[in-house]
Amino acid sequence: MSWENNEEINIFREYLRIPTVHPDVDYTSCVEFLKRQAKSLNLPVEVVYPAEKKPVVIITWLGSQPELSSIILNSHTDVVPVFPEKWTHEPFSADIDSEGRIFARGTQDMKSVGTQYLGAIRRLLASGFKPKRTVYVTFVPDEETGGVLGMKEFVKTDFYKQMNVGFSLDEGATSESDVHHLFFAERLRWALRLKFTGTSGHGSLLLPNTAGVKLSYVINKLTEFRNSQVEALEKDSTLSKGDVTTVNLTQLSGGVQSNVVPPHFEAIFDMRLAITLDLVVFEKQIRDWCDEAGGGIEVDFFTKEPYIGATKLDASNPYWLALKASFDELGLKVHPIVCPGATDSRYIRQKGTPAIGFSPIINTTMRIHDHDEFISADVYLRGIEVYQNIISKLSQV
Repeated sequence: MSWENNEEINIFREYLRIPTVHPDVDYTSCVEFLKRQAKSLNLPVEVVYPAEKKPVVIITWLGSQPELSSIILNSHTDVVPVFPEKWTHEPFSADIDSEGRIFARGTQDMKSVGTQYLGAIRRLLASGFKPKRTVYVTFVPDEETGGVLGMKEFVKTDFYKQMNVGFSLDEGATSESDVHHLFFAERLRWALRLKFTGTSGHGSLLLPNTAGVKLSYVINKLTEFRNSQVEALEKDSTLSKGDVTTVNLTQLSGGVQSNVVPPHFEAIFDMRLAITLDLVVFEKQIRDWCDEAGGGIEVDFFTKEPYIGATKLDASNPYWLALKASFDELGLKVHPIVCPGATDSRYIRQKGTPAIGFSPIINTTMRIHDHDEFISADVYLRGIEVYQNIISKLSQV
């Protein structure tokens, strides 16, 4: 009952019950909810549409020195699809069980962070705190589909330019221990399509230069490289998943009948490239393998993110020093890592602005994008206290 009667928990649960779920997300109810939250804080709110039907909601807490560069507290409003039959609770019910666990899609990724920001600001306002730098709380769409119509477009707008952003805080990761994972960089996402052409004919013949033989050669080479990355992880305990390059065959098509050697095959690979990888050498190696296979292979990197420098975690970054001071004061264990996936922070860093990902979710079973996603009420409320300290220090830099 104490959790169910808690104002912050009720706000969070209301947010979770809005099904901003892919595909074809309708953000209308979400925008109205966030407008109500801004009104409850007595803070101005604006809605920008960098793409049609893709709203970015911006709540502004004006600083005492607004000429200084601002702080962004960012989160995304969309969530990934669900398979209701796999859940023990309705995925958008925000049920609380007897242990205080709140079940809903978005509890970990990442609606919790969005309303924790607001809860922290509510506490700071009540205490009479006044930030020196302007703080923007941004809620962006479509992060789960790559942010192409969300943050990627938003940073191109005049509105964003006028915000004069100096630092961005965004999502981190759920931790199953008492150590918080902090993202200071992200691997680059490349997607590769290979179209193999070769000799076709009857399946009983040993035809030369077939598309299948070429396909097999290149797949074997990419698999060998993949295995080298697995071995690197196994041999060096200091490495995390974000420190190596992943290559995965995700789609394969071609052929019409079992006894016909087809003239075409197509393979698609998902790649997440380590920031230490020499991109020019890696791409050349793939093209060389295609030549060694016999040629006649079309190479298409249809997604090819450019190199983006990591956010510095040293004395040259005053925002990092403020964050570290907060962590030390709160007694938090924090482990900086390269994000193994991708978040909207990469679009902020691409503009030359430092960005860090952090979520105060610890001692919690990882259920991001999984069934029965949950967060404990006490972990959620503790997160508000953590952000209260963080926001106060960041905004005074």
